[in-house]
Amino acid sequence: MSALQPEPLALRLYDSAAHAVVPLAPTATPGVVKIYLCGATVQGSPHIGHMRSAIAFDVLRRWLERCGQQVVLIRNVTDIDDKILARSAAADPPVPWWAWAQRHEREFDAAYRALGVAPPTYEPRATGHVPEMIDLISRLLERGHAYVGSPGNVYFSVSSLPDYGSLTNQRPQDLTSTEDESQVDAAVEAGKREPRDFALWKAAKAGEPADAAWDTPWGRGRPGWHLECSAMSHRYLGEELDIHGGGIDLRFPHHENEQAQSHGAGWGFARHWVHNAWVTIKGEKMSKSLGNSLVVSELLRHHEPAVLRLALGTVHHRSTVEFSAESLADAAALWERLTGALLRAREVSTAVDAAAAALRARALPAEFTAAMDEDLNLAGAMAVVHATLKRLNTALAAPGQAGAAQAGRGAAPESTGAAETTGVAPEMDGAASESTGAAQEASVAVTSGAATSSADTSGTAPEGSDLVTSTALDLRAQLDVLGLDPLSEPWRASVLGAGSASGQDAALTALDHLVAALVEERAQARAAKDWARADALRDQLARAGVVVEDSAAGARWHLA
Repeated sequence: MSALQPEPLALRLYDSAAHAVVPLAPTATPGVVKIYLCGATVQGSPHIGHMRSAIAFDVLRRWLERCGQQVVLIRNVTDIDDKILARSAAADPPVPWWAWAQRHEREFDAAYRALGVAPPTYEPRATGHVPEMIDLISRLLERGHAYVGSPGNVYFSVSSLPDYGSLTNQRPQDLTSTEDESQVDAAVEAGKREPRDFALWKAAKAGEPADAAWDTPWGRGRPGWHLECSAMSHRYLGEELDIHGGGIDLRFPHHENEQAQSHGAGWGFARHWVHNAWVTIKGEKMSKSLGNSLVVSELLRHHEPAVLRLALGTVHHRSTVEFSAESLADAAALWERLTGALLRAREVSTAVDAAAAALRARALPAEFTAAMDEDLNLAGAMAVVHATLKRLNTALAAPGQAGAAQAGRGAAPESTGAAETTGVAPEMDGAASESTGAAQEASVAVTSGAATSSADTSGTAPEGSDLVTSTALDLRAQLDVLGLDPLSEPWRASVLGAGSASGQDAALTALDHLVAALVEERAQARAAKDWARADALRDQLARAGVVVEDSAAGARWHLA
């Protein structure tokens, strides 16, 4: 993206370690922002909680690039752990653990694409970085921060690191355990000197797949969960990175232990910690109205992918997303108004169809920029979006524009109902309160007419079709920052081809990406004459409402 905002970088973010909104600048390398984001543990299909985190950091990345920064984003894939081994073994029929991980990694990739999440700079897998993990353990042993316990198990000594607990403001002596409850293993626990120590390397167990373990100086085994991220972040970002991100549920013990490992190795590690809040669901009835599933592929059978992104991605990243039938209806209504207005504007002037690069060279309203710079205050940014949408509808309704506009989609009236519900939800741990003032100021400024585009510098306000074009491009530029410009990819084809906001074409396009991984795997099974596996995959697709039909030209699918 073009550099529109000169140094110093004005963005301020809430730092979970500092417990305050602080300036991001200066970064470790001027003009470059290095981010490590904890990605998926590919034990199952992606759900909306995974996508909430991915979208939140996609918006952060987009804003940093809009501000002229080069972003290096690493999002890891944990493709080996206890849950992956257990679930692959329990599958009917059982599958190799690596095949289970690969299948679900492809599902995650498809979900990211469907919801418009840009790919990271690098997406390393844990299994591809075992040598780096072994090197890190050796370094920690040499520096007195690790020890070998029972044969094959290596542990981090929490008491050896004075600043342990600084990320989450906890005292080591008050802790009884630093392991994730879902990762507790009796055999591993038995070899600890202190209960609060955590595993760096786990010994291989009898009955586990032979290829799920690696040889080390301490015995054959596999890495602990926390070790992977420290090793991979160092491999790609060096000893110091600008932002470490992830869901708030990872803050302890995962991120605390990650920081301990990296500090124990003598690395500066993360300058700032940014966490996104949870997604909550409103009751059993809500689940049924969503098709009884919060898995992305299932949701996309009922809702447009852009609507899901809008519902998840326009709430402040530190605020809980209340995922409900009402919030989805509000998001769908707003998406209808946005696409409707822009399609009508496109009928008035072909200049509305500017490429994404032109949008990113376009000035943004001061209120929009101020809101985004203050901890990504999406309430303030969305207030500007709503005001710009209203101005566009007013321009389209002007004499001389109505006839041309009617060639496009019918305009939905711009009301203050559903649209105004998109913004900052109740704060997570009270932390988002520092952004509330900026949101209110932005809303007041927009109401008073201050949020006008600065793209026209002639001193004469544009009129007629020029006003429509200018305002439509203003709107697109703002939405582009949020990954929601209807006339840019990945939404453009479905918006221009649908002719309505019913979402059927968009949903089918997104579902095609999500189903492709399983259809491809089934084709490979058939080619290998593994008929049991092929039938199992066909049944799995059928349970998701997907019918697969085989022909001489290959397999085809459709919704049941």
